[in-house]
Amino acid sequence: MRALANWSGALAGLLLILCGGLIQAAIPWPGSQGVSFVPLPMTLQVPALLFTALVCGHRPAMLAGMAYISLGLFQLPVFQGGGGLSYLSDPAFGYLAGFLPAAWLTGRLAQQQDMDDLLNLVAAAVLGLLILQGCGLANLLLGGLYQRWGGQLPQLVLTYSLGPLLPQLLLCCAVAVLAWPTRRLLLLDR
Repeated sequence: MRALANWSGALAGLLLILCGGLIQAAIPWPGSQGVSFVPLPMTLQVPALLFTALVCGHRPAMLAGMAYISLGLFQLPVFQGGGGLSYLSDPAFGYLAGFLPAAWLTGRLAQQQDMDDLLNLVAAAVLGLLILQGCGLANLLLGGLYQRWGGQLPQLVLTYSLGPLLPQLLLCCAVAVLAWPTRRLLLLDR
């Protein structure tokens, strides 16, 4: 029965990540004509991965992340810039590779004893995000060390890490708020 739960969670997580890649993140903002949505510099892939890890655990989240990366590397245009093996040399690939350790850590933390608290879920999602950002930054720094980015390292760090970091942190809170009742609904409180 556990294997079925892992595979169904992985499939649901993969679908969430794929759909999240199609949706531009936005926040509601009051304006003169009512509430409008201000777009954020990111899609909802990372929140989808973190949600999968918080609700389903580390195995389904890692399976979903691995399937997503595999689909993109085998010519399906699921990544933001398309797909294919050439994406391995893209500055953003370190962030995609960070999906796996982020999914593992967030999922493992979510399966601990006292994770029925909303703040603990937020902390697990934030730690997963920091791991993902760390992997992406390591890729950027190593590429900068070997001159792969043509001297554009500061701009790449701003574009890929610092720019989306605050919205991603805010979305970690939203992910935890959504995961908390979902875990209760699925009777996952441990």
